[in-house]
Amino acid sequence: MKCMIIGGGIIGLSAAWFLQQDGWDVTILERNDFSDSCSYGNAGYVCPSHFVPMATPGIVKLGLKWMLQPDSPFYIQPRLNADLIDWGWKFIRSANNRRVQAAYTPLRDIALLSQYWYEQWAQHPDLAFAYEKRGMLEMFKTSANEEHAYHAVQDAVKLGLDAALLDAKAVRALEPDTDIDIRGAIHYRCDAQLYPDKLMHSLQAWLKAKDVKMISNAEVTGFETTGGKITKVLTATQAYDTDMAVIATGSWSRGVAAKVGVKLPMVGGRGYSVTYEDSPYHLRHPAILTEGRVAVSPMDGNKIRFGGTMEITGLDAPPSYKRVKGILKTVKEFFPAFDIPMPAAEKIWYGYRPCSADGLPYIGKPGHLQNCIIATGHSMLGISLGAGTGKLVAELAKGGPTSMSTTPFNPERF
Repeated sequence: MKCMIIGGGIIGLSAAWFLQQDGWDVTILERNDFSDSCSYGNAGYVCPSHFVPMATPGIVKLGLKWMLQPDSPFYIQPRLNADLIDWGWKFIRSANNRRVQAAYTPLRDIALLSQYWYEQWAQHPDLAFAYEKRGMLEMFKTSANEEHAYHAVQDAVKLGLDAALLDAKAVRALEPDTDIDIRGAIHYRCDAQLYPDKLMHSLQAWLKAKDVKMISNAEVTGFETTGGKITKVLTATQAYDTDMAVIATGSWSRGVAAKVGVKLPMVGGRGYSVTYEDSPYHLRHPAILTEGRVAVSPMDGNKIRFGGTMEITGLDAPPSYKRVKGILKTVKEFFPAFDIPMPAAEKIWYGYRPCSADGLPYIGKPGHLQNCIIATGHSMLGISLGAGTGKLVAELAKGGPTSMSTTPFNPERF
């Protein structure tokens, strides 16, 4: 049985792992060269703590406030674009307490499923990706965010997650290597971290060794269908026979899914990061700097990565490096000893996260197609939910029970 996976990011590679294990003849088609997806430059968090979806009450108002700031952490580029307007309307409708709280359990469950499989992979002799379960510190500077943190810890504990609210003294005891200017932090002991670059390279090498075909520069141009099934996946140069098709093309999934009659409300949210290979600055735990929405990731020895921003813009828009200045400014405000100069443009990574309209991923089969699985829309949680999503894709392809309910992730829920 042949399975064509469209997309070579973490979701596509994870799905390929489990499908190959189940006996499928797997081919992955990637529009680029498998080296520049959003799966590489992110913070590497495996974070059950992130059970709150992006579409929350107040985020729209905050986004409007930040739109006039060129270095702000959240920005929507105003433009007359039907897809953006459609997504924005559904995003606003989803940003209410009822829908946010309904997302808590499914986001927790898929994160825990994913964490379980990363822990299994970390023990695999052919995979090495610097997996560590050190927990994460979500630091804050203001009384308003301290109040928010108090309620976040309560919600996390109700969900069975290991979390605690710490004052500044307790945080400094966990991070004695540098001065920290904060009011306190949430310590999510349930969280883990990995080095995304190593994960991607390890998975690719393992898949190639198992005869999974990985075809680069093969952008999908269409599909052939017969009797409610996809029979061929088309590129500019070839038609591939298939018994199952998985659409996992990240921020490009809306256009690909439209070719099989599936409408996905989704946009690309651009993020930026800077990685220092031999940093003189050290933290012992990954951290989120709440006020600036910045992620700080010590990883794989002496490496440290600073990343952030959610820039909703066109997929062909030129990068806005002022956002990187905003990231580094926030780092300095939290860690006064971190003197980090603005790097050259070629040292800055950026990529597009696939943002659904409600903050939940799209995972499931469209009603009119028996052999198509959508797996996209993970926003900033692609790495965190990657292994779990791959497992669910393989279970959906098999047609049996799944490790958790995929109903909340129905790609046709809108």
